[in-house]
Amino acid sequence: MEKKKKRIFEIIQIGYTGDWQSRLFDVLITVAIVLNIFIAVADTFDELSAYRIYFDMIEMVTVIGFTVEYFLRIWTANLLFPYESYLHAIRKYALSFDGIIDFLSFVPYYLPFFFPSGIVAFRMFRVVRILRLFRINAYSDALSVISKVINRKKDQILSSVFIVLTLMLASSLCMYSVEHQAQPEVFKNAFSGFWWSVSTLLTVGYGDIYPVTELGKILSIAITILGVGIVAIPTGIISAGFVEEYNNTRRSSDIEKVIDLKFIRINVTKNHEWVSKQIKDLNVPEGLILATIIRKGEATVPRGDTVIYEGDQVVLGAQGYNDDYKIHIREIELKERSSWVGYALKDIDMSKHSLVLMVKRGSNILIPNGNTILKSGDLVFVYTKKNIQDSIEIDI
Repeated sequence: MEKKKKRIFEIIQIGYTGDWQSRLFDVLITVAIVLNIFIAVADTFDELSAYRIYFDMIEMVTVIGFTVEYFLRIWTANLLFPYESYLHAIRKYALSFDGIIDFLSFVPYYLPFFFPSGIVAFRMFRVVRILRLFRINAYSDALSVISKVINRKKDQILSSVFIVLTLMLASSLCMYSVEHQAQPEVFKNAFSGFWWSVSTLLTVGYGDIYPVTELGKILSIAITILGVGIVAIPTGIISAGFVEEYNNTRRSSDIEKVIDLKFIRINVTKNHEWVSKQIKDLNVPEGLILATIIRKGEATVPRGDTVIYEGDQVVLGAQGYNDDYKIHIREIELKERSSWVGYALKDIDMSKHSLVLMVKRGSNILIPNGNTILKSGDLVFVYTKKNIQDSIEIDI
């Protein structure tokens, strides 16, 4: 069940190129979101009322899909937040931005079934499904660049927005002071000046409010010229961010090969051969690196003269195994009537392409040799290029 749960979690998360099921799920969810938004818009056209029955069917199917997805995410929340307890993981997802959007995308559809009297109001609540568009950003690498750029440049963007707001406030107060006497019915208060500054700085104005005095016109010209430059600052920041992201992506693509490192942790016990030895004196196999030492909960980067003590946890790293030859590791549970039970490994009729790596007997792990006799209940791990009957392929 845990393996199936992990697989479902992988499918409903953002997929990668090698996982067609997860990529298919991303495409289906994206199509469902777009269809749902299309129906919300098409439902407002009286000319399309003849097709409303089809719209309702599509809406029902997509909403059911959103519902199933939400509860699958609730079920697998502990895999999304592995360091939280199950209930805390559920709460963390449910109260997150994505969780709230997922919840609001389907709940309004069901509310009229429980509260028929509020059906009109609940249909208005369905507008929140447009928030589901934010989820497309998560499924698209191209769209996710936008959120990356904005997140990286958020401090500069906030600073520029603060400058723009300060300019608007200052210009509104200045324009009110200059124009209030000449046209009190137009520039009634500072808010009227603020409306003028917003419509002027961000558009070309609406013609409903404008200065008529000579000083007001001169001030308007200065504010408009200054405003055009200042409003362009956020655009420049975001544009520079896109160029930065593009350059980073291109540099990453220039790397010929990315090698994943796998790590193992060794607990140094009292009688361990590494106790009281320096790092430089350890007999570490070639190809392994000693990445870090965890001592009393604190991680340290080891040096050559670092001494290992009892209770330390030594973390070793190595290049991950690259399965170029499609070799499989299989687990075989020996039953009482298995043809292997009671025989030594050297006497078993096994393909020359296969190798017994390990035998698990109860809680003990055995590294076998040719004389190892197999018993009923043993779990035999075989490294092979071929399929073996009654075996289970496992992930290592």
